[in-house]
Amino acid sequence: MSNLTQSVDRKSTDENYLAAHPPERSDPSNLNAFASPVLWLSGGFLVLFVLLAVFDTSALSNVIQVGFSKVTLWFGPFWQVLLLANFVIGLYLAFARTGDVILGNRATPEMDTFKWLAIILCTLLAGGGVFWAAAEPIAHFVSSPPFYGEAEGRHLAINALSQSFLHWGFLAWAILGTLAAIVLMHLHYDKGLPLQPRTLLYPIFGDRALNGWIGTLTDTFCIIAVAAGTIGPIGFLGLQISYALNALFGVQDTLMTQSLVVVFAIAMYTLSALSGLSRGIQIISRYNIILAAALIIFILLFGPTSFIVDGYMQGMARMVNNFVPMSLYRGDADWLSWWTVFFWGWFLGYGPMMAIFIARISRGRSIRQLILSISLVAPLITCFWFSVVGGSGLAFELTNPGVMADAFEGFNLPGVLLAITSQLPMPTLIAILFLILTTTFIVTTGDSMTYTISVVVSGSTEPSGAMRAFWGVLMGLVAIALIAMGAGGISALQSFIVITAVPVSFVLLPTLWHAPKMAKLMAEQQFGKLAHNTAQVKSSR
Repeated sequence: MSNLTQSVDRKSTDENYLAAHPPERSDPSNLNAFASPVLWLSGGFLVLFVLLAVFDTSALSNVIQVGFSKVTLWFGPFWQVLLLANFVIGLYLAFARTGDVILGNRATPEMDTFKWLAIILCTLLAGGGVFWAAAEPIAHFVSSPPFYGEAEGRHLAINALSQSFLHWGFLAWAILGTLAAIVLMHLHYDKGLPLQPRTLLYPIFGDRALNGWIGTLTDTFCIIAVAAGTIGPIGFLGLQISYALNALFGVQDTLMTQSLVVVFAIAMYTLSALSGLSRGIQIISRYNIILAAALIIFILLFGPTSFIVDGYMQGMARMVNNFVPMSLYRGDADWLSWWTVFFWGWFLGYGPMMAIFIARISRGRSIRQLILSISLVAPLITCFWFSVVGGSGLAFELTNPGVMADAFEGFNLPGVLLAITSQLPMPTLIAILFLILTTTFIVTTGDSMTYTISVVVSGSTEPSGAMRAFWGVLMGLVAIALIAMGAGGISALQSFIVITAVPVSFVLLPTLWHAPKMAKLMAEQQFGKLAHNTAQVKSSR
């Protein structure tokens, strides 16, 4: 449709949908959501994936690996441009006049800024925020990133941090809830359209996106992508915690131990999801941030403080100085497919569903608050966390060559984390606290994605407890089933996540031009109304 304003102002759709589904009201007993074709398509696909893995894990892995190679080769450049454009356009909206626009048809935020930012940080970091923070800088130290070429010693360590900052920094965070969240918040809270991925395509396809097969497939693809992206970390949590318990206490690293860890996580995030956004996830996120802050302070006091601070400042400076060339680097396609493009595919898969979650918790925030918090503040905090954890590992490796590299051999993520804690005072206690932190990160992600998937399937911002429990348990059971097949099952899922990002990336693409148009429209409406009210006040005096 050529005119966006006309497409989002169709009275026949907006008024009828708003009357039936007002944003402020929901039906938590909406059990007919279990008849939704989106539920059966997405849930059925996950079950089918497990059955295929059971039948022939090797064949499934081979097929997925071929698909993974083609996807990273064909779509990698597109994703790199997409993430960079998303970040730049978001910053423009934040610093332009549109930055003052208040989102969500609400004058004040629903929760205080600390709780809001804590939930966002804990949800988006997931368990990767601990194990990858420890291991990725070491990985780039052991094998130098091709963008920087060969280097040695401290220079190589700074390069390793810089590359890690790119993967977990501005671009990754921005795609998870800025432009897409603006589009969803306008169309849902102002126009009354459903809080579902299909709504992102409404300005293009109109009613067909809401009621036809286009919307059904869009929601299905987005649910499969985010479910796979959540199941993978849940499964790895079982593998990694079991490994750590064996290394620390001699607990047998068996399927039983791994499954018990996953069952514990299932119980935690399902109960948290059932308690609602105002209780479980807020409480867990708050204490998660407090624990992370305590670990940061401890490591700064008793760890390689000088290198941590210098590494953060120099690594950030090097990354920012090379930001665009690093973001668009295509010099080594094979390396990119296992690092940058892999991460971009993973984060893209989360994009629409995370935008829905952020839209749900961000009412009353301005566009400037939303974008600067997610695109700048959260990445800066994340990169400092990587400097504290991974930077400590690099400092220990520089002082005692091999102490971290040997632990990382075989791409052993939990091995690196335990090697880092072993160099600190009270190593066992600190290791236990890191494992608790990893678990609670996964719990917050499982909680938020269980809730968000249920919202999409049910079409209600307060989905039934049965629907939340169904998705929470299903994702956990799929993780256990894949663990039972050995490393091949989880690895196949990890590669499959990148494949699912292909359709999802095209769902996010239109937000590059729809978000600015909608932001401009909202600015005209809000500031025009304000100017009108001001003029009335002056004339009445």
